[in-house]
Amino acid sequence: MTSTAHTDSNPLPTPGSATVAEVIHHRRDAGHRADGHRLALVIEGGASRGVYSSGMVQALEELGLSKVFDAVYGTSAGAINGAWLLCGRAATGMRSWTDPAIMRRVVDPVRILRGKPVFDLHYLVNGVYDGIQPMDFPAILANPTSFHPIATDIRTGESVDLGPYITDKQSLLTALRASAGLPLLAGPPVMLGGGSYFDGGLAETVPIRTAVAAGVTHALVLRTRRTDELRPPASLLHRVVGGGYMRAIAPGAFRAWTKRPGQQAREDSYLAGLGEQVLQVHPPAGSPAVESATRDTDLLDRALEIGRTAVHSLLGGGTLRTA
Repeated sequence: MTSTAHTDSNPLPTPGSATVAEVIHHRRDAGHRADGHRLALVIEGGASRGVYSSGMVQALEELGLSKVFDAVYGTSAGAINGAWLLCGRAATGMRSWTDPAIMRRVVDPVRILRGKPVFDLHYLVNGVYDGIQPMDFPAILANPTSFHPIATDIRTGESVDLGPYITDKQSLLTALRASAGLPLLAGPPVMLGGGSYFDGGLAETVPIRTAVAAGVTHALVLRTRRTDELRPPASLLHRVVGGGYMRAIAPGAFRAWTKRPGQQAREDSYLAGLGEQVLQVHPPAGSPAVESATRDTDLLDRALEIGRTAVHSLLGGGTLRTA
């Protein structure tokens, strides 16, 4: 197995000088993608904070932009949101965020006192997405837009594109759980294609480097934090218990985890260096902070609508804005 190679100094290749907004505008109007560019949708992870990108993805579907992308890259909740877009059910699929019964079952901090995961990903992916609020898995597998969930290899600590290992419904379900598998909080590593994985956010919260390495020329990037919002430091309990757990069973993932304090700054700097070949959508100033284990459905409903409105404001109407 080969992990994705990254280069911090190599920007997106740019055939011509088209901006992301111009590529999207042209593809929407032309009804095809034969323009020589490779446009990706890149979706940041963040567990419950992914509700912001859920609203953003719903807006893309509402605006008729689902088919303008050559590829969708997502980490953790971003991968799940990307799957909803590719199956054509984003508007209905996001309802689980605001269903109190589902959220209480998916996120339950008390479970850790009983030695159980805080996040029940098996219930979410195999119970909700394959039962209560079903995804159209055949539509994702057959979609001409390629799907790339990102996970962290527990052995190397590198981010890995799980797309090549998705061959059927079961491997797709497994990839979604692997991409979102927070260490300890969501249970043991998830196995797929001969490797074992934790949440992709340990190595690459915004999977832009993986997209660049694959030849992407333009990217619409959906973010789950405001531009002025910094990731809080890990708690002492998290550092001691979570760090010790990873050091023991996943040394590569532990090395990736130790670099997390500087990850946001590195990713922001890299994205800024890509210029007009990247268009980012953030929750606007004043948007509420959503913690990764939030299950307050009133807050989640508000955040979903904020994300939805942000994309409509940026990409809606006859002319697409560039900022």
